[in-house]
Amino acid sequence: MSTTLTEKPVETDSGRRLLRGMPWLVVRQHRVALVCILGLTLVASLLIAYGRSELVHLLDAKGWPEKDAGQPMENNRVYEYVGSILGGLPLILAVFIGAPLIAGDQENGTAQLVTTQSATRRQWLIAKLGLAYTLALVSGVVLSALFTWWWKPYRSVFLSDWIDGAIFDNTGPVLPAFLLFFTAAGITIGTLIRRVLPAMVVTFLFTTITTMFVWDEIRVRLGDTQIFTYPMGTELPARYAEAYEVDRWVGSADGTLYGWGTCAEATEKAQNACIKEHGIVNDVIEYLDYSQMAAMQWTAAGILLTGTVLLTAFTLWRVTRRPV
Repeated sequence: MSTTLTEKPVETDSGRRLLRGMPWLVVRQHRVALVCILGLTLVASLLIAYGRSELVHLLDAKGWPEKDAGQPMENNRVYEYVGSILGGLPLILAVFIGAPLIAGDQENGTAQLVTTQSATRRQWLIAKLGLAYTLALVSGVVLSALFTWWWKPYRSVFLSDWIDGAIFDNTGPVLPAFLLFFTAAGITIGTLIRRVLPAMVVTFLFTTITTMFVWDEIRVRLGDTQIFTYPMGTELPARYAEAYEVDRWVGSADGTLYGWGTCAEATEKAQNACIKEHGIVNDVIEYLDYSQMAAMQWTAAGILLTGTVLLTAFTLWRVTRRPV
């Protein structure tokens, strides 16, 4: 008896799958972390959109900019939540994505299993790094663009100066570069330590120290400071309202500078005598102008991306040259 096949064979979905081979395996392996980071990015994006809308309505109701809007960002819960997410994202990516990425496979023996199959060690490593860096880049670009969209038109009502980490590090090209660098740092630390938990602890310490202490010192040195002299006792011109004051002095007519507290005497009479003795007639400030922000941010991004490239090159060399 013969049988006629009347139904079309069921096709597998492998032909329609967006990712195949090693990239698909890596995405599936890290799907929980992938969903968590993308979910956090979505939540932050929605908060930024809501916060901007709320701020616009508040400023319109107060007649801004014709009228003083006060301090609408003071005790603003949405801004605090967004700041916490953006400030914590480099740490989250470094500790929970970067550190376990290679170290987890080394510790569990997955790296040896994968690289003894049809895939080469380089293919496995490129797929791993590609996932981590794509995730950091997408999250950073989206959140930076949205936060810049919120802050830039209304920067005068925000409490933080443009040079503060809460603004400078989360707008323009800095946030994507920041996320890429700390993800790369976590991957490198994990590659060297080869154990997940110790790698996560070291990465946490490295990221915390770098962001809280080292980067604050680097940031203010990214631009060339300028000097402005104006008569003592007068107001600083309005055009310097957005300038970041690096240092301040008092100066004599011949250009000699003295420390700001040179004539900080106990009585007004003593102060006047000190001022007269030194011939002090001017206030002098050293400052960074807001117009320098874009150049400083691209310089910062260049430094961070250079660090990312160096760390990635070291990781590639280390993993391809040493046993996994």
